[in-house]
Amino acid sequence: MAFRPLYDRVLVKRIAAEQKTSGGLFIPESAKEKPQEALVVAVGPGERTKDGAFREPVVKVGDKILFGKYTGDELKLDGAEHIVLRERDILAVLEN
Repeated sequence: MAFRPLYDRVLVKRIAAEQKTSGGLFIPESAKEKPQEALVVAVGPGERTKDGAFREPVVKVGDKILFGKYTGDELKLDGAEHIVLRERDILAVLEN
């Protein structure tokens, strides 16, 4: 299914969390939190400014981002979990 976000919205897919700690202990499913890192899948055209022009988005498809715990709307596309959030809810772009 094709998905095209509108305005300053961004479609992201969570990156799987680590299965064990740095000390080698395995983390049970019940103790895991949802990861706050995601990969950008689609980006809208940008936010409209007060003078009517579009402001280009800062993030682009393929960026690895960090977002807040309680932001965005979860949905399923083609059987996979995704999140739609506003660009301003993105905390940082993670670089290698």
